[in-house]
Amino acid sequence: KFRIPTAENLVPIRLDIEIDGQRFRDAFTWNPSDPDSEVGVFARRTVKDLKLPPAFVTQIVQSIQSQLAEFRSFEAQDMPMGEKIVPLKLDLRVNRTVIRDQFLWDLNNFESDPEEFARALCMDLDVSDPEVGPAIAVAIREQLYEMAVQNLASARESRVGKKGRRGAEHVTASKSSGSALDIVKLFGSKASVVRKRKEWDLYEPIVDILSIEEAEVLDQREERSAR
Repeated sequence: KFRIPTAENLVPIRLDIEIDGQRFRDAFTWNPSDPDSEVGVFARRTVKDLKLPPAFVTQIVQSIQSQLAEFRSFEAQDMPMGEKIVPLKLDLRVNRTVIRDQFLWDLNNFESDPEEFARALCMDLDVSDPEVGPAIAVAIREQLYEMAVQNLASARESRVGKKGRRGAEHVTASKSSGSALDIVKLFGSKASVVRKRKEWDLYEPIVDILSIEEAEVLDQREERSAR
């Protein structure tokens, strides 16, 4: 059945709430098997720790519950299987650290661990900010979640197509149905995993540390865009 294609079935949650000119943003993962009462406990504790107005409690609870409800609406559906190697991209700014990278991920590897991958990546790149690793893990989980939902939709369209084509013995797989063709598209007909020299720069991770002034300018720009 449908789940996040990782070892731990954790749902990425993203909050962006503004009340009376005060804004709260956060991103984290949530275990969908936890009782719903934990959402209220988390919201009240967060508001207390960050000294936010009490009105934020209700908004935080509603936002988390709606995102969990969306995930649970998929849980009863069969998850399409098949070879599926997909490119994931990172383009994040956490505090003063900017990180960009792209890499391949196996959607059928249910032993994968985005959190461990993020820790190893930060260690390899000498990223010292402890908030960067969790942000990378959430970004990976968000992309895996989106792709898993897209696979469900493609599988549903494929089934509808099969019913509509009476007498047809074969139905062409959709782009997101998952097959060995995905690997051919990524690596070429020879299926070589060695990247061409001209592609090296595309897959090279980039880490920039902004000055305090540069970070403040970007914060102000993002604030204006949000408004």
